[in-house]
Amino acid sequence: MDALIWEKPEEIDKKLAQRVSMVRQRKYITQEELSGLCDVSYNSIRRFESSGKISLLSLTKIAMALGCTDELRNIFTKIPYWDMQEVIDNNNIEN
Repeated sequence: MDALIWEKPEEIDKKLAQRVSMVRQRKYITQEELSGLCDVSYNSIRRFESSGKISLLSLTKIAMALGCTDELRNIFTKIPYWDMQEVIDNNNIEN
């Protein structure tokens, strides 16, 4: 279960930024070109790729420019249960 992962939020953000950077590079797009494609400042993109810090709106714009909108759209679509009682409670609501 994800609760057992001992990563800090900053580490997760940094890994996300690295994956976005890999997608950008695979498409042979420079940071400057991406900035023009998505209307996010070059400095914001550079900071994101180096630190993982970015606004959600800017991340959405970047995902759209890189053709990764579905990945962002599908975040949190599979909500895990915390325990068996939650499964039971959810089944009672559905029935």
